[in-house]
Amino acid sequence: MSEVTLVDYGLGNILAFAHIYERLNIPINIGKSIDDIKRAKRLILPGVGAFDWAMDRLNKSGFREALDEAVLGNETPVLGVCVGMQMMAVRSDEGREAGLGWIDADVVRFDQSRLGNLPLPHMGWNDVEPRTSEGLFEDIAEPRYYFLHSYHVVPKHDADVLASASYVHPIAAAIQSRKIFGTQFHPEKSHRWGIGLLRNFARQ
Repeated sequence: MSEVTLVDYGLGNILAFAHIYERLNIPINIGKSIDDIKRAKRLILPGVGAFDWAMDRLNKSGFREALDEAVLGNETPVLGVCVGMQMMAVRSDEGREAGLGWIDADVVRFDQSRLGNLPLPHMGWNDVEPRTSEGLFEDIAEPRYYFLHSYHVVPKHDADVLASASYVHPIAAAIQSRKIFGTQFHPEKSHRWGIGLLRNFARQ
């Protein structure tokens, strides 16, 4: 399995991912420089908080050009997690900043009028339905993951939806376009199901 580089732009629980990969005996690297990004064989883009805040931090990190080159130019596999997945889209209802545009998708807020008595944010454990038992979800039985979000990614192309979950209506729980992967849920907080997914990502 190839080394995984965690993009450290100041957001996301980097150490949680690092601890999981250490237990799996998979080499990790904390990406703190442009050279780290350029040398990466696998990339994880974490994210928490508001979309504009995350995009501003990433843009100010100096990593943006190196990430675009790695992901779009060299097709380095990348996994965006939670807001990290949302940042891969073109735009978000949550802010005014442009997204990375790696996936042809918009990020939209849950329609409160359709939720009834259900709370927002969508927080807690949900079953996830993969479209394939290969790739990220290989050898993961009855996948169940931890979510915490008020916005969700809506891909323009249905083929980019890798797995779905339901919160009043179906949402994209995971996406994939070529070697660009994303999960709306938090694998680093999802026990054996998350550990299995992160192990599988290191094989992509």
